Amino acid sequence: MLLLMPALVSMAMGAQSPESVLDAWHLAAARADSDSYFGLMAPGAVFLGTDATERWTKDEFRAYADPYFKKGKAWTFKAVKRHVAYSSDGNTAWFDEDLDTPNMGPARGSGVLVKQGKTWRIAQYNLSVPIPNPLMQQVKKEIEEHLKAAAKQ
Repeated sequence: MLLLMPALVSMAMGAQSPESVLDAWHLAAARADSDSYFGLMAPGAVFLGTDATERWTKDEFRAYADPYFKKGKAWTFKAVKRHVAYSSDGNTAWFDEDLDTPNMGPARGSGVLVKQGKTWRIAQYNLSVPIPNPLMQQVKKEIEEHLKAAAKQ
């Protein structure tokens, strides 16, 4: 595995497309390579987690994620489908991707990448769990009950 880390860092830092940046970013998390993972995020980047309270700047997210990376495995997300669109000047890209995740099940990521020189960086990432429409009322009710209980504490 030690031989793969320099290749990962090289791939991550030299990635020339939003797709390769996202792939390298997910791989860095799976390998608990914090430097590569956060190196692929733009200064001022924002990560939005699945919980409504999870809106982190890059530095806040790094502080949150640090214990997971130190354990040797952060999380494993694998894109199974991805769509990317570009601004007319080619310096901004936005995407959505369907993810296979072992601990969350099907998930979705979406966000924005910005081109800085020749390098793409993630400016915003929004992680969500798609809820099938037939389950929405049940989930809505559970969220409302959870919020009411939390407000009483």
